[in-house]
Amino acid sequence: MIMDELIDRIRSLKAKIGETWAFLNLDTKAQEIREQEAKTMKPDFWNDRDNARNITRNLAGMQGEFDEWGKLKSEAEELLEFADLAQREKDASVQGEIEKKLAALEAEFGKLEFHVLLAGPHDRKNVIMALHAGTGGVDAMDWTGMLLRMYLRYCEKKGWRVSVLDESRGQEAGYKSVLFRVEGDYAFGFLKSEAGVHRLVRISPFDAEKMRHTSFALVEVLPELGSLEEIKIDPKDLRVDTFLSSGHGGQSVQTTYSAVRIVHIPTGITVSCQNERSQLQNKEMAMRILASKLKALEEAKREEEKQLLRGEYTEAAWGNQARSYVLQPYQQVKDHRTEFTGLPVEE
Repeated sequence: MIMDELIDRIRSLKAKIGETWAFLNLDTKAQEIREQEAKTMKPDFWNDRDNARNITRNLAGMQGEFDEWGKLKSEAEELLEFADLAQREKDASVQGEIEKKLAALEAEFGKLEFHVLLAGPHDRKNVIMALHAGTGGVDAMDWTGMLLRMYLRYCEKKGWRVSVLDESRGQEAGYKSVLFRVEGDYAFGFLKSEAGVHRLVRISPFDAEKMRHTSFALVEVLPELGSLEEIKIDPKDLRVDTFLSSGHGGQSVQTTYSAVRIVHIPTGITVSCQNERSQLQNKEMAMRILASKLKALEEAKREEEKQLLRGEYTEAAWGNQARSYVLQPYQQVKDHRTEFTGLPVEE
């Protein structure tokens, strides 16, 4: 590749960075960052702890975004100057170095540009996911287990940490329900579109006649709140029960009542957690999940989208599916919300 083409690519990249910089109003955000930093230096800043936490959290997010784009912008400008100098001096020995650096900057731009699409208020947060077996009996429970393995592998590939918080296993296969937490940057942004009913069509391994069966599973996706102070919960509205943690087949694996179930009486929302080491840890995690669900319900009411969250239960059955996985008589994955169809199923 000749130097002229490399310089054109660098200039094109620099222009794209400039357009995105303007779109994100980063010059304005730089001023906001200075103003927020000035607030944090005041002696009475931590008098209102809730407000202080919100300010520091927002400040960290703005500063991180500004630093990422600022670094990319500076490196693109420096590379263009270096390439222009090499061209003027007709130094072809650095062409490979310039091409390598340009490829790295283009890849970084692609990553940051994608994150611009994940600009929702909760997109950078951790995730609480729940899977529930729906219509389909044993096949539905097995399908729920298949979905769990799919999400675990995806999270592993992304380098995210996953911890199972609560599970109810099927007697023959899979899960009746499973609750797990995903820790990772932009975890909610990447996983929020998984919410909904997932349908599987296949030859059932549990049917002696090898008939084709359709199974359903419901996937719930909620952003984890950064702090319990983000939503007020009256202790009088809660009923807290403790019970023995259970392993496979419902067998007792502990002699202490470390598992915790919390019911929010006004809404009927129930959260269970049993996989932490102590009752206190299980209660703390259950409270975080409950707070996340109440916050999501509050936002849904405010936006009049109550049906998208737990305010209205979505039955895991025909007519409500978000995505279908067909293994028999043909192979196909179809997202019913976008009408996108893709192959192969294995991927």
